[in-house]
Amino acid sequence: MIKTTAISKKYADKVILSDIEVDLPKGQLIAFIGPNGAGKSTFLSLISRLQPQSTGEIYIDRDEIRNWKSKELAKKLAILKQSNGVQLNISVYDLVSFGRFPYNRGKLTKADSQIIDEAICKMELEELKHASIHELSGGQLQRVYIAMILAQDTEYILLDEPLNNLDLNHANQMMQLLKKLVKEQQKTVIIVLHDINFASGFADYIVAMKDGKIFAQGQTEEIIVPEVLNRLYSMDVRVCEIEGKRFCMYFN
Repeated sequence: MIKTTAISKKYADKVILSDIEVDLPKGQLIAFIGPNGAGKSTFLSLISRLQPQSTGEIYIDRDEIRNWKSKELAKKLAILKQSNGVQLNISVYDLVSFGRFPYNRGKLTKADSQIIDEAICKMELEELKHASIHELSGGQLQRVYIAMILAQDTEYILLDEPLNNLDLNHANQMMQLLKKLVKEQQKTVIIVLHDINFASGFADYIVAMKDGKIFAQGQTEEIIVPEVLNRLYSMDVRVCEIEGKRFCMYFN
């Protein structure tokens, strides 16, 4: 379980997040949605301790995040940010292997190699396994980073707009994989999404943010309704149901 109380984040005099209180359910796929500048990415960076909160407390399994040792936190939680720049000329396999660093400090075991190969396979990167990451398209590289996160094999997976650069097929496959990790391995996946239809189709729980605050949170069917979405995005959103799933139409 991830729980926060009275979280705020300031840069100089600018307030980015204000009074954030969430109690994120364990073993579910949780989507963060909302307009640009809502503070979604900043909030994920606080949960993962990439930067400190200005006020408040963050608990991961009842232990405040500042009390976690870095090595143990890296075994508990993995994060993929929007911007990931690796300048080294390394192979796909080598980049994915970075995910095993918290466990072996760079000395791969046979078990590590198997986990790496499985992550590469899940992201359909077998044919690119030995290719340089600098030879890849943006979508291919995004899948490599996701494979690295999978290789880290943590209980909590935080993904900040991971569908960027992915075509429709690979985006759908990735969401299917994340849902499978939740259902079969009891992972907790927290994902920032701009496409509310992916959130509607795959998320168990949704947190909506606006202007640095929590706008609404609850089960997916409670959030994917016009009464919430219209005010969240300041536009008319029509919600239809197709084969038991809600679909949002937000264009004329």
